[in-house]
Amino acid sequence: MRAPRGLPDGLGNVFPVSEALAAGVSRERLSRSDLRTPFHGVRARHLHEHGEESDDPFEAQAEQSRRRAREYAPRLRPGQFFSHETAAALWRAPLPLTRIGPRLTTGEEIPVHVSVLGAAALVRTRGVAAHRARAATSAVTVIDGMPATTAASTWASLGGLALLDLVALGDYFCRAWRPGPGRPNAGMPSIATPDELRIAVDSGRRVGIRRLRQAIELIRTDSWSPRESAVRCHLVLAGLPEPELNHDVYDGAGRFLACVDLAYPERKVAIEYHGMLHRDRYAADVERIAALRAAGWIVIEVTAALFRTPDELVARVRAALRARS
Repeated sequence: MRAPRGLPDGLGNVFPVSEALAAGVSRERLSRSDLRTPFHGVRARHLHEHGEESDDPFEAQAEQSRRRAREYAPRLRPGQFFSHETAAALWRAPLPLTRIGPRLTTGEEIPVHVSVLGAAALVRTRGVAAHRARAATSAVTVIDGMPATTAASTWASLGGLALLDLVALGDYFCRAWRPGPGRPNAGMPSIATPDELRIAVDSGRRVGIRRLRQAIELIRTDSWSPRESAVRCHLVLAGLPEPELNHDVYDGAGRFLACVDLAYPERKVAIEYHGMLHRDRYAADVERIAALRAAGWIVIEVTAALFRTPDELVARVRAALRARS
């Protein structure tokens, strides 16, 4: 079988059929096996979906959502924009995993959320979750060349999420990039502020508005990951004192020992979340925790198994605090 003829370079990896026809590409060529039809009226080169996929299921699903947005982008019309979970993925914000039964949602199973303002016609296309938006509640910006809701509007549109997921999302948007040993991007502005999230929630009717307002009170600007956010919320909602986040620890000679995820400095109790431990990080983590313990700290290591049993996590932290009271 002959290899398909090349396509004009100007078409890119994803392109509308109308643009290809205008460039002289035949309909027969557009039906060849080296092209996909992610949406009606759009073609994508198969090479567009190649490359290394993250071994983190959260990031892998988010990247597939961003890919779906890029593939739908040629179909967007004036007044249409990405919103809800799709906008959050474009902001690279942490979202909970979605599933079909026990299986993770992948590829074309991931819906693209497209909103329209006012009385404009809703999108009626396979693979699209259509929403009608109001200008008062849906501020729009541009992300990677695509129209999408602002961070604050995106967060306020996701009131259907669980409380801890909303807090993790808000923590991500509001993170303050403070200086400190080994901290990246010191001084970089946060994507949004808690006040901006509050204004977005109060701009009109919202799904899950009571949960959104509860989440705002739990959002902090020093959390570095959604797991840290969840651990903090489990402790606080169980009635324990609120821990400091990403606390720098020094020894008696003033030497930096570690930046701990959550800490009660006055009692020298630290909580460290262990995510996906890669070989090149394992030894460093072991030495860092050993140094903390040698300096008199109680260190509670939160593994994936402990994270799934928040009652046990709370009990261990409570016991450590009592031991140091």
